[in-house]
Amino acid sequence: MPMSSRLQKRARDAWNLLFCHIPSRRVRRFWLRHLLAHLGEGAFVTLHVEIKEPWSVSLGARSVVMPHCILDGRGYPITVGEDVAISDHTHIWTLEHDIEADDFATKGGRVTIEDHAWIASRVTILPNVTIGRGAVVAAGAVVTKDVPAKAVVAGVPARLIGQRKNRLEYKFEYSPLFR
Repeated sequence: MPMSSRLQKRARDAWNLLFCHIPSRRVRRFWLRHLLAHLGEGAFVTLHVEIKEPWSVSLGARSVVMPHCILDGRGYPITVGEDVAISDHTHIWTLEHDIEADDFATKGGRVTIEDHAWIASRVTILPNVTIGRGAVVAAGAVVTKDVPAKAVVAGVPARLIGQRKNRLEYKFEYSPLFR
């Protein structure tokens, strides 16, 4: 049975204000299993990850979200594939303000990160973006457009700087005791 809107908001607030700061990975995983749209086997969310509207966020198997990230599922889904690494202080937004709107209205769209992508530290991903399979987003980049599979992008705004050549066969097994 789906949660009521009021109960969803209370659960989200409980996560962001309390449970994301508890150093027990089991407690966090218990809550995430009930809050997220999907939590794949072996997916790991570290301490201090803020999730706005978690019922719109899906994490694939063995994907890792490191500390101090923001996953903004307000209004549109965030879909993260399998074996994805999202490094510290990354912000993924599905809503932004329309600078052309007279009333400062919001606009947005889904964000999809495909399998084996690596999002380095302090990256910002804006709405309506797909990060392709095996793509790498370098530290500090701002992603405003789709990133092709196995592309390496960097900068503000992010632009192509290279291409990944490996077969992307690795599988993460990350679950430290106190992280």
